[in-house]
Amino acid sequence: MANPVCVVVGVGPGNGTSIPKMFANNGYQVALLSRDAAKLSTAQSEVSGARTYTFDATDPSAAGNVFPKIKEEMGPIDVLVYNAGSGVFGSIDDLELQAFEDAWRVNTFGLAAATQAVLPQMREAGSGNIVVIGATSAVKHNAKFSAFTSAKAAQRALAQSLAKHLWPENIHVAYVIVDGVIDIPRTREMMKDAPDDFFLKPDEIAESVYYLTQQPKSAWSFELDVRPFGEKW
Repeated sequence: MANPVCVVVGVGPGNGTSIPKMFANNGYQVALLSRDAAKLSTAQSEVSGARTYTFDATDPSAAGNVFPKIKEEMGPIDVLVYNAGSGVFGSIDDLELQAFEDAWRVNTFGLAAATQAVLPQMREAGSGNIVVIGATSAVKHNAKFSAFTSAKAAQRALAQSLAKHLWPENIHVAYVIVDGVIDIPRTREMMKDAPDDFFLKPDEIAESVYYLTQQPKSAWSFELDVRPFGEKW
């Protein structure tokens, strides 16, 4: 029997490399999806045996084309990790409406499209896992985050709706709220004076994501917060 397949939508530095690496290290075949060819190439070099697929989460037809191709080339998908996220920052006074729509399309529309595309495979198998990587902005709405926070709140609402609909079909949907600053080169450069334990470690976030997909169904989690021990919340 072939190893199970994990698809990660949204690859790049930090979570977008650590999450697929965690699944690969635990015996999964991994498919990396992104619209950025450079990010795909870099992630593939770090994730053992991974395959890459160019994928724009905001394209209505993309998921319907890519997910059947993954099944054909790798086998049925057991885990979907939706890590795609985007949003400009600023108050309503600073906001361009196209940027507002773009944030929603990446965070929420893309999740809906990917879920629709993967569900036939999971239903045929009688099981599956969908893990959505969220943010504090899904539940706390800062004045300067009008596009990002509204998109993440909508994403969380959709994930909860999916969970209530799909759990009875043995498809585990979970939402991870990442609360804090992730440890990647860009954030280190921006916050040069911050201590090491101020940052969330991507490899440790990945452990929590993997854990969700291994939970026994008598005690599934829907929402999991991850934050550094010193983070104020």
